[in-house]
Amino acid sequence: MLKAHHKTGLVFFPAFDWAIDPTHPEREERLLYTQDQVIEEGIFDISGIMEYKPEIVTNQDIRRAHFCVPSEKAITTESHLISAGGAKAIADAVLNKEVKNGFALVRPPGHHAMRVSHGGRGFCHINIEAIMVEYIRSQFGVKKIAIVDTDCHHGDGTNDIFWHDPDVLFISLHQDGRTMYPGTGFPGELGGPNAKGSNLNIPLPPGTSTEGYLYVIRNCVLPVLEEFKPDLIVNSAGQDNHYTDPLTNMNFSAQGYAKLTTLLKPDIAVLEGGYSIEGALPYVNLGIILAMAGLDYSGVVEPDFNPERLKQSVSITDKIKKTTDLVNSYWHQKDELRQKAGKPGELQIRHREIFYDTDNIFERQKEKIRICQDCGGCFEKNSNATPGRHILAVHIPINACKACIEAGYNFFDQADKSKFDKIFLQDRPKDTYQTK
Repeated sequence: MLKAHHKTGLVFFPAFDWAIDPTHPEREERLLYTQDQVIEEGIFDISGIMEYKPEIVTNQDIRRAHFCVPSEKAITTESHLISAGGAKAIADAVLNKEVKNGFALVRPPGHHAMRVSHGGRGFCHINIEAIMVEYIRSQFGVKKIAIVDTDCHHGDGTNDIFWHDPDVLFISLHQDGRTMYPGTGFPGELGGPNAKGSNLNIPLPPGTSTEGYLYVIRNCVLPVLEEFKPDLIVNSAGQDNHYTDPLTNMNFSAQGYAKLTTLLKPDIAVLEGGYSIEGALPYVNLGIILAMAGLDYSGVVEPDFNPERLKQSVSITDKIKKTTDLVNSYWHQKDELRQKAGKPGELQIRHREIFYDTDNIFERQKEKIRICQDCGGCFEKNSNATPGRHILAVHIPINACKACIEAGYNFFDQADKSKFDKIFLQDRPKDTYQTK
């Protein structure tokens, strides 16, 4: 019997009862073909590969990462709760040392769902990686976590949730936002004033091939991870940068994904996007599984794979090298940038407009954060959705200092209830959640 190099856990959840519509790219067939391929290849017959069943996340799990408006029940279905629960189940298996690493092959996806969620954006309602990460931090006391998002679309939701958190390093490799939804994720988007450099965004030009992706991993991502020294590495393993994907313009391959996984060595991978249901997902997911288990993946090749046709141009290579150099320079300036962000105790304000393309909601947001040299800083978000509710959401970070805990409670206590439909308080040090 073939034996894995080490124990690897898998969770499958195709979400049979959830789709935006029956012909939408984000539908159950995304994982059914993969499941068939995995069974056909005898993956579950390999000693050391273990299948886990997904859990169902609780409101408490969601409330560590989100303010759901008007409530968790209003913006989720059972499928969303089980998808996030699949990631949670793999986290338990890895953190309890039942397996060395694990891959949650679940849907619906989550990386476009932000800290405040009024509904669906980019097929996402709640952020399954963020919910999992916050669960790990609360239940297992893990301090430093790196999330590397390799989905073709910028992981703007994860970017938002950890924008002010110096202990979570978020790195997103994605197709240039000038050519792709959600239109964000540029190198200058580095994180909030207390966490500059903990968000690294690496936009890649359309036509980027395996060569370009692996260049960025080797020359930027791995050196940054080596310096950050995370206790845990999570891969948001979106597969819509495959050369056959109908929604994107990249030239990545199953072999490229497997090599990326070998280089990155994620403790946990969670499926995000990927809409080439027959041409890509069965091969890419198989390659990732084999790479995570330390097995030979050289035979995992798409039927129409032609490396000559997928080569990137010299101009694309030059653009990627320049972007990589720029991102590296920002990373090396992070301490200086944080020092210059403002005086401790000052409040910094940021205005944003957010469109929920799935649910046709427009949100105006005013964020106020306390500048702090000792922690991520408490903040409040004044969020008004059309159609929808007007809420105030206060967050006290898990690493909060005494001054930020006090300031966060002041934000909450002094908020005028007559001006808002609801006021929320997320106290991460106590792992509590209040509303009024």
